[in-house]
Amino acid sequence: MRQQAGVLYVVATPIGNLGDLSERARRVLAEVDAIAAEDTRETRRLLAYCGISAELIAYHDHNESELTPRLLDALESGRSLALVSDAGTPLISDPGYTLVAAARERGLTVVPIPGASAAICALSASGLPSDRFLFLGFPPRTQARRRAWIEAVAREPGTLVLYESAKRALETLRDLQAVLGDGRRLVIARELTKQFETFLLGSAGTLIARLESDPEQRLGEMVILVEGCPDSETDATHNESIRVLRLLGESMPLSQAAALAARLTGAKKNALYRLGLELGLGSESR
Repeated sequence: MRQQAGVLYVVATPIGNLGDLSERARRVLAEVDAIAAEDTRETRRLLAYCGISAELIAYHDHNESELTPRLLDALESGRSLALVSDAGTPLISDPGYTLVAAARERGLTVVPIPGASAAICALSASGLPSDRFLFLGFPPRTQARRRAWIEAVAREPGTLVLYESAKRALETLRDLQAVLGDGRRLVIARELTKQFETFLLGSAGTLIARLESDPEQRLGEMVILVEGCPDSETDATHNESIRVLRLLGESMPLSQAAALAARLTGAKKNALYRLGLELGLGSESR
């Protein structure tokens, strides 16, 4: 039976093991009018495994803006489309947001076909708390931006989940250690659902040493999970920042007080400055 016309299906595909494709996803891919794929070579391999022949349209970061209007026109004309990424759930650090958002704005029907997601897959088997987590996607590539990126979530109590390529994993682990210290549990989930699937557990320092000593652990795509900031640590750090800022704010301008308090407590200067304004320490005339 043919799928309803004019529907955009957001289809999750396997992240490694092709046997993880759901029967519903297989049926949708076989029945839509065309498939918008991040990498047509990867999708063609999946379709061949399933015995499916379909029209493929390359849809990726470099042509997303240009191609979206054409795909919307196709949907409005009654064609059904499937959106897939190289692996996992589309839009999760993959292309597709522009198309889905525009389809919603036009009142078109968007149907998710759930399945694999590397972030959820890794979290479920990591042994870290999963009741609250923050998905961060890929870190910035430069050290300065990456460290600022980590600092912005340093006090998040939920488990941090991020993607990283193997070639940059050591740099990111070193920055996590520099910003967060070595007291949190980390997990590296590598090559998920594939033959050499590996979970490495330990502190940042332990994992850095493991990757440095074993080149095989620096191959493939990775999910890095970081234990969240304990509530007691969050509260204690925040309270100490307030105490120090108040004391310094009594004898110097807020900008100077925030800068010195940042050096003493490790908190971010801009955040302390905003906190000082909220506390009524905003006079610069002292």
